[in-house]
Amino acid sequence: MLFNSLPFLFLFLPLTYCVFWRLTSKRARYIWLTATGYVFYAFWNYRFCALMALSTAVSYFAGLGFLRWEQPRARRICLTVPIAFDLLLLGIFKYANFGFAALGRLAHALHLPLAPPHLDIILPVGISFYTFHTITYIVDCYRRVIVPTRNFFEFSCYVSLFSQLVAGPIVRFREIEKDLEHLDQPDSAALLETGCSFFILGMIKKVIVADTIATIINPALANWRDLSSGGAWLCMLGYTYQLYFDFSGYSDMAVGLGMMFGLRLPQNFNSPYKALDIADFWRRWHISLSRVLRDYLYIPLGGSRDGEVGTYRNLLVTMLLGGLWHGANWTFVIWGGYHGSLLSVTRLYGARIDRWNRTLRAVLTFLLVLIGWVLFRASDLGMARGLFRRLFWPSAGLLPAGLLLVPALLAAGALAHFGPNTFELRHQWTLSRRLALLLLFAVCLAIIYGGQQAPFLYYQF
Repeated sequence: MLFNSLPFLFLFLPLTYCVFWRLTSKRARYIWLTATGYVFYAFWNYRFCALMALSTAVSYFAGLGFLRWEQPRARRICLTVPIAFDLLLLGIFKYANFGFAALGRLAHALHLPLAPPHLDIILPVGISFYTFHTITYIVDCYRRVIVPTRNFFEFSCYVSLFSQLVAGPIVRFREIEKDLEHLDQPDSAALLETGCSFFILGMIKKVIVADTIATIINPALANWRDLSSGGAWLCMLGYTYQLYFDFSGYSDMAVGLGMMFGLRLPQNFNSPYKALDIADFWRRWHISLSRVLRDYLYIPLGGSRDGEVGTYRNLLVTMLLGGLWHGANWTFVIWGGYHGSLLSVTRLYGARIDRWNRTLRAVLTFLLVLIGWVLFRASDLGMARGLFRRLFWPSAGLLPAGLLLVPALLAAGALAHFGPNTFELRHQWTLSRRLALLLLFAVCLAIIYGGQQAPFLYYQF
């Protein structure tokens, strides 16, 4: 089920909201949010609800183990077993065929008579996100950052919360623990206004900005061999803005939905295309993932404590794995390595870069990010090489067909580079602004009713 679909907007969400606020106890609300999360997930594929329930149960009981046992060995078991289980599930469903294919290519290169199988596996939507939720919970319990909850439904509604279930933000339990503990107390009217504002603004970003750009550049990128150099630049500029408004729009909608139910989800985007260097970009882009990679991978690897060479190694390993987290494709691995290298260069020459003109730094950072998105968008390395060739070597060919592309890019660029982000706005609107917001929301509904219900890009991860 999509946030930008009529069944969600006019059936699932109103029913879930009305029943939730009719319930009075925390336990009842935990159970209701758990149930609605599984219903929401079942609209994609009900068979994988059992997989999420199993992962939830394993992590919950491991949390109880931390409450019961204080011996270091027992606590290490409670840490390693559920994490190994979660990573095993992720490895089987997301990376098994990628690993087998890599093994097959290696065997062929070494002239070994080995033919690894190709498994007929469906990738469960959102598995990367809810796996990170359970892993961060277990690690925080082990580190004594949080006290494990004894209430199974409190934990299960945290894992299966429909607003952030399939594409984030990656919410750590400690970030919404207080809201969960006081779930029977919020003032629904105050939260509803702000939540609706976030939700509608997110939908405008997704439906009007991102999807408009996508309808023009997707057909062109599907025939990327026919693109000219100018066409390749226009398409990648369009994708750069499409990805931002699509994913930040989803994140805003998730934050708004959370507020409607008394839960304050963290900010996931902070105007990333205003960044002045790559490190600044990663402090602004997909913030919840950046923090998880920093706190649960980069710092445990040694962070910046292992000297300069060790720091660069840790940056590179972290970003390589961060790239692989996005998908089982060499394009994502190389994209992660590309950003790890840029982060290392930024760290090495940061003092010099800081003395450059701010506008020059912002433009250069944006161009470096755009170049990286070629790998992110390409379906394989062949497409990536072809697009790079067209970007950096004059090539004759076609331009994307669509009169709206240039105006859409100009509008998207103005919003992304110069406009405030959703968290910088005041969400107590005047009458005229409310009417404008409702008018744009009506436009979104008209587009959706016309049949253009494009999935969010991060659903594939």
